[in-house]
Amino acid sequence: MDTLAAGFWGAFFGTAALMLAAAFAAFGRSLQRVALAAALSAVMSALFAVAYLGGLPVDDRGVEYRLLAHVAVGASVTLSLMLLSLLGLLRPTERTRRWAWALPGAGALALAAGWLAAPAASLVLGSSLALAIGLAMLVVTLRRAVRGDRQAWAAVLGVLFMLAAVAGLSWIALHRDAPWWIHAVSAVAGMAYLSVMAFALWTRYSYLLELSEVMAHGPEYDPVTRMRSHGDTSQMVGSVFFSPGERGKVVGVIAVCIANLYALENLHGRAAFNHALFICASRLRRCVPPDVEMGRLGDDGFLLLVREVRDLQRLARLARQIRERLMRPVSLSTSRKVADLDAGGTDWVAEAGVGVLAAGGRLRPSQAVATARDMARTAWTYPSRLAWYDQAAGEIAEMPA
Repeated sequence: MDTLAAGFWGAFFGTAALMLAAAFAAFGRSLQRVALAAALSAVMSALFAVAYLGGLPVDDRGVEYRLLAHVAVGASVTLSLMLLSLLGLLRPTERTRRWAWALPGAGALALAAGWLAAPAASLVLGSSLALAIGLAMLVVTLRRAVRGDRQAWAAVLGVLFMLAAVAGLSWIALHRDAPWWIHAVSAVAGMAYLSVMAFALWTRYSYLLELSEVMAHGPEYDPVTRMRSHGDTSQMVGSVFFSPGERGKVVGVIAVCIANLYALENLHGRAAFNHALFICASRLRRCVPPDVEMGRLGDDGFLLLVREVRDLQRLARLARQIRERLMRPVSLSTSRKVADLDAGGTDWVAEAGVGVLAAGGRLRPSQAVATARDMARTAWTYPSRLAWYDQAAGEIAEMPA
């Protein structure tokens, strides 16, 4: 293979590896269906490319042709079913059951006919079926897009790129001396297909994340911060402190208060205030472990609860991590126009104070939350912006390094 062609295919396999890594990350968030679709797209595309580029450990050209036909049929049927599932066309109805049987049935017939033909004809038949299934998916996705499904337009674009990649790889499999530009076009089409599918899956992934939060919190869901709102935070405190398994245990309470949010609103308007609140909440969600409950605390703060604290150093590390994340500079938008959201109107740094409290014994939940909030406001006066309750001195003090 030409060096330039090898470079293009290296970029393609790197894209597939990134998509597979993203699939594992989605699986870690318990979104198995989205993760499975992303993993199938990456693995099947990479397997198809490896096989058609001559990566199968077979010396006999005839055997290789027949194996390539099987790879083409298997990959095309699997990816088409995944695409139909992504568009919501595989719900349990009579029509979808016909789809679920028709695609594997057509693949089985093509493979059976290929075994009756010459090896090269078997490869041509398998590749032709893959192209035919791609054209059928193009018609289906185009109909969905015309009817108003926005996500289907991404699927239409992805199918077009897939058809280009399959056609180029089929030519390469039949003519190993294909020029470098055919390799380049096929690899770029493959990368474009994976990118479009990653975009479509990310849209579905983010929708499911949003839906899970809405279903968990209901009307108390706060769309600005994507957290519990003020009313639901009090219910969260009650559930953590008064659940049967938590009584008698030490609960970690971390309060975060941002001092300069109201000054930002007075200077640049409510849009900048909401943008800053959105950024702070996003940074918190990214750095907080999954076992930590989180919600709003007033208009300028957040409350984090750790159900059982066995190591106070863990609370201290989490507080320092929160401080580092929140106090990074950010460029805020001062306009409400969608086109100007990424422009950035003013540079801003959150003046955050973090209060850390290990609540146990006879301390009431409301008293624990109020104390942690007072600590966070007191932390505004400390250089480290971290405050905790010093047991030895019996007072609020700056958290030691």
